[in-house]
Parts: sequence; structure tokens; C-alpha cells
Amino acid sequence: MSAPRRGRSRRSDQEASAFALPADRLPLVIRASDAVGRIIFHCSTRVSVTGLEQVPTSGPLILAGNHQSNADAPLVAAWLTPALGRPVHWMAKAEALEWPLAGWFMRQNGAFGIHRGAADTEAFRLARSVLDDGRVLGTFPEGTRSSSGALQRAKDGVTLLALRTGAPILPVGVIGTDQFWPRDRKVWRIGGRIALRVGQPFVLERGVGPDGRKESLDEVTTRLMLRIAELVPERHRGYYAPLLAAARAAGVSSDVVQ
Repeated sequence: MSAPRRGRSRRSDQEASAFALPADRLPLVIRASDAVGRIIFHCSTRVSVTGLEQVPTSGPLILAGNHQSNADAPLVAAWLTPALGRPVHWMAKAEALEWPLAGWFMRQNGAFGIHRGAADTEAFRLARSVLDDGRVLGTFPEGTRSSSGALQRAKDGVTLLALRTGAPILPVGVIGTDQFWPRDRKVWRIGGRIALRVGQPFVLERGVGPDGRKESLDEVTTRLMLRIAELVPERHRGYYAPLLAAARAAGVSSDVVQ
């Protein structure tokens, strides 16, 4: 038996931790976390949630939402995880998993680390394994929080995962969390309103033009992000606002619920 390769033990531990979670039911720690999260949100601000009836309860699924605040993942998890009835495996920045207590809590709730600013092939492999196993992957295609609350140009990692696995994507629009918990504050504010809007799941495919040319990854990623942009108000659309306006002017239809 050959010796294990160096540099793999950490990621292997994360993979073992991820797959230790049941695929088709919610462990007590996740159910408790979600319940506490809903209580905190309700005690801190007014929350509106729509579209939960569109959440698939079986099969592989990619959650894809806009990213404005540290409140985004807890908000999505608190309402979507009970609707899913199964754990969400979150792609999180690797350094966050090193934080005392918070890192442990994130890992217990299905998070695994990715290294930002570099091609993290091991994280991509684990994310693909999550989907191949019929589980739910939680993502923010922008890769990091927006400093303005408006959509930034997304990276192509989620697009690649969707194309290579065929897993459907559930678009999620997060509204108002940039004011509820701004980037420059260590804790959230009391008051105001936030919202979560869930769109219809769809399968992302790479189209071919009349000239036989395949769409670029950037073009496919834009189609994904327009699904999210349609779920949020104008001030959150950012980079994708003119692209969405152009698509609508051209009569491009969408199945996203308004």
C-alpha cells in the first residue's frame, strides 16, 4: 500500500466531513441552527420569503444567489434548508473555517473551504462529488461579497459545475442584506426589511450559434446571472442591469417568477 500523498489530508478530512452528513434528511444540529437563525432574523428585521414551493426536494441541485453580506448564507439556509429537507453543502472561503467556534459551526452545517484567487481543483472536485452523489451545493457565483450591494461580474466556476454535472440550478435573489449587515460592520443592524426570492430551477446548457460556434463560458455565466438579476430590484442588479435590459428589449423570455 503506497504512502498517502502530502497536502491531501486536509481536503480528505473535509470530504469525509461533508459526506458524513445524511443526503436525504436533516441532522438535529442543522435543524436547530436553522430554527435559531429564523428566530434571530425575525427578532432583528422584517423578513419576506417567496417561491419556496419551487424548491426541489430530491436529486442534485445547485443553489446560486447574489452575495451582499455575511447574512446571505444564514438567510438562505434558514428558509431553504427546511424546504429542501436535506443538508446544503456550502462553498465557503477556506480561512473562515479556521475561525474558532464559527469554523466548527460552519463545518457542522455542511461548509467546505475554497481558496479564493486561485484555481482550487480539490474544492472543485469535492463540489462535483457532492452533485454526483445527488446532494445540494450552495454557491455564490460572484465569489465574494459586493461592496455596493449590486451584482458583480460572476466567475465561471459554478457554470462549469453545472455544465459538467447537468445538475439543475435554483436561482435565489437576496434583497436588502447589504443594509441589514453592511461589510464594514462586525454585527448586523436592528430594523429594516430583507427579502429572499426563489426562482424556478433550470438546467444550464451551452448553446450553439447559427455559425456553429459554442457559447463562451462568459456568455453561459451571463445567462445564469440574469436569472438571479430578475429576482432582485434594480439597485441590486449592478453589472447585469444593462444586460438584463437588453435581453428584455430583445424579447428574450425567462421562466423566472416575478
